[in-house]
Amino acid sequence: MLKDIIPDHIIRNGLVIDGSGTAGVKADIAIAGDRIVAIGDLAHSDTAHVTDADGLVVAPGFIDVHTHDDAALIIRPDMEAKLSQGVTTVICGNCGISGAPYDLNREPPGLLRLVFKSEEFVAPDLASYMAKVDAAQPSVNSAFLTGHTTLRMNAMGEDLDRAATPDEIDYMKAQLAQALRDGSIGLSTGLFYDPAHAAPTEEVVALASVLADYNGIYTTHMRDEADHVIESVEESLQIGARANVPVVISHHKCQGKQNFGRSIETLKIMAAARKTQSVALDIYPYEACSTVLNKTNVMGALRTIVTWSDPHPEMSGRDLDDIADELGLSPLEAMEKLMPGGAIYFMMDEADIDRIMTSENAMIGSDGLPEDAHPHPRLWGTFPRVLGHYVREKQLMPLYDAVHRMTGLSAGNFMLKDRGLIMPGYYADITIFDPDTVIDKATYEKPKQYASGIEVVIVNGQIAWQNGSASGARAGKVLKRTIA
Repeated sequence: MLKDIIPDHIIRNGLVIDGSGTAGVKADIAIAGDRIVAIGDLAHSDTAHVTDADGLVVAPGFIDVHTHDDAALIIRPDMEAKLSQGVTTVICGNCGISGAPYDLNREPPGLLRLVFKSEEFVAPDLASYMAKVDAAQPSVNSAFLTGHTTLRMNAMGEDLDRAATPDEIDYMKAQLAQALRDGSIGLSTGLFYDPAHAAPTEEVVALASVLADYNGIYTTHMRDEADHVIESVEESLQIGARANVPVVISHHKCQGKQNFGRSIETLKIMAAARKTQSVALDIYPYEACSTVLNKTNVMGALRTIVTWSDPHPEMSGRDLDDIADELGLSPLEAMEKLMPGGAIYFMMDEADIDRIMTSENAMIGSDGLPEDAHPHPRLWGTFPRVLGHYVREKQLMPLYDAVHRMTGLSAGNFMLKDRGLIMPGYYADITIFDPDTVIDKATYEKPKQYASGIEVVIVNGQIAWQNGSASGARAGKVLKRTIA
């Protein structure tokens, strides 16, 4: 029974899976303000609002550790693509792409266009960017990485096809340090892409070394996820070891039929490295990836779906092979006519997905692209797909393990204070779902679909999603790195 506190809300009769990686227990949960204040048998406690969770699972709100929601938080602060699947916190600034610090006096170029459509959604420093997000009052929490590609553009302008000079590295280091002081949670890289691909390992080590003084982490879209995936994993681990910072390998995969099964090797390398350093990874539960249109992926994919095209927006959502046939061109020739554009590429093997998802320190991240005209279904379906398809239907892992990979494990690896667990004193970020019906509805043909089975989503103590729709509550907070 509660003493000296009258809760605002009690969730009764649910199976509480607390995010720690242990099995659930039947319990009630009391919320006062934005915090959980009690857990247990609260049948005799009074409150103004009760949610009956009988037959449902009560879990911490899901943490999407790999998003490109930076501008979406401002453009569409209702964040229904995330709320509708139980997500209460998004990690932004991934793959080397961040909206701050942005020095350039022009529209965001190149890769930044995937996320930031205009100068309205970038800022000269992270404090200013966070102020924009706060002003928009999004419905979910957010935390921000600082992108290496953005820093590189600031320091090097258009001359990016080379290593940075010592002076340019110093400029990037100073900007990164300021961003970390403003609350950035770490540095991200997108070494696969042209703006950063020319950066040698030494350049990245120099920048990552700044993180150690600020309790920051290093996340990376590696240099290669296909034929050179082994060397890329080794480079990522080397950067973390030399800089003495935790490493998160983003959306880990082994692309291309010739590389199916190589996750056995990559995961073995990571396991060995964990004996001396902190290594985590994330994954999305789909056999297709999505990024800009490029020759490498088109040539390696079993199937390609166009997600957007500047010169031919009418081709969005169509198969590249069908477009090529219609135009009387090869797929590569058709791709050239559609650029700049984006695509979904079918390039991964289900056995690798299973193996990676259940591996040590593997978290769940959607990697969705909210500004795509025809997005990958992962934007709307990632978390319910894990719970429904991989847990209930395939029985790949226990439900409590999947919840842990979406909540407590993620909060621990990204050092999000008082998040990711159902525990007295923690923030009341809670997702209530039906374990028997939860499933993704988003498909490659119709990607913008609400999931089923997500019953209630609470963000910082306020109900944000209920009865299949957003409540209008916008209680999300910008989460800043706590400097040790």
